[in-house]
Amino acid sequence: MTPGWKQQQERGNRRVIRLMAWVAQALGRPVARALLYPICLYYLCGSPQANRALRRYYEHLQGHAPGWPALFRHYHSFAATILDRVYCLRGRFDLFDIRIHGLDVLDSALAKGSGCLLLGSHLGSFEVVRAVGLSREQIAVKVLMDEQNAPLIRALIQELNPAVAETVIQVGGVDTMLQVQECLAGGGVVGIMGDRLMVEDQSVRCEFLGEGAAFPSGPVRLAHAVRAPIVLFFGLYRGGNRYDIHLELLSESVRLSADHRHEDVRRWTQHYADRLAHYSHDAPDNWFNFYDFWQASS
Repeated sequence: MTPGWKQQQERGNRRVIRLMAWVAQALGRPVARALLYPICLYYLCGSPQANRALRRYYEHLQGHAPGWPALFRHYHSFAATILDRVYCLRGRFDLFDIRIHGLDVLDSALAKGSGCLLLGSHLGSFEVVRAVGLSREQIAVKVLMDEQNAPLIRALIQELNPAVAETVIQVGGVDTMLQVQECLAGGGVVGIMGDRLMVEDQSVRCEFLGEGAAFPSGPVRLAHAVRAPIVLFFGLYRGGNRYDIHLELLSESVRLSADHRHEDVRRWTQHYADRLAHYSHDAPDNWFNFYDFWQASS
C-alpha cells in the first residue's frame, strides 16, 4: 500500500522555482511576496483534490468547511513559508522575527551529552529549526527526510546552500542509522517529521481531531533504539515575517517493552498527535498536508 501523500506528485516547475528564488534574492522579499498572490490563486483554482483535503481538515478542526477566502489564506501561508525557506537556506534569519518558546527544554535535553531527536511535523515551517541551532551556536542540526519524493526541493537546497544539503539524512538509506548515531554521539540534534507515513506497515493508529488516523511508528522506535531524549518541535508561521517556535519534551528516554511494544508505541505517538492537534487549533492555516489525512491509503 502507498501512503496517500506519496500518491500526489510534487507540484511546481523547476524554472518557476528557480525564478522565484532569483527574485527573492535579487529583488527582495517584498517583491517576491507580491508574486505569491497570483501563484496562490493559480493553485487554488487548479487543485481540486487539495481543496477537498483542506475542507475536510477544517471540518475536523472547526466543525465546518472553509470558504474560498480561507482556502486562499491557507495557500498563501504555505507559499510564504516556502519563499522564506530561500532566506533560511541562505542563513538570513535576521530577516525574521523568530520567537523561541521552551529553549530551556532543549538545553536540558542536550545537557545529558547524548544529543536529542527533534520531532516536528508539516504544521508550519520545519526549516526554521536551524534557527534553534544558531541560537545555541555550535549545535549540529541534521534532518531526516525523504528527498526522493521531493526532487524540486532537493535541487533548490543543493543550489542555494550545498552545506545545508549535506546535513540531510536520507530516510531508508543503507547508512541512515549510522549517520543518526554519529550526529547524536557528537551532541547534535536530528530532526524528523512525525506526521507522514513512509511505508504503510510501519504505522500506528491514533486519535487526531476527533477521528482515527495513521501515524508513522518510526520516530518512537528510533528514539527507543538510539536512547536519546525526544523533543517536540512546532515552527508556526504567524504572518508577515513572524514565526513562533515551540519546544516541548516528549520524553527524556523512550522505552518500549518487549511484551507491549505496540501499545507503548501507540501511547507515545498519541501524545505527539495530541500536541499536533493543539497547535493545529492554535495556527489552523499552518496545516501543510494537502491530502486526506484520515483516508486509508490505497
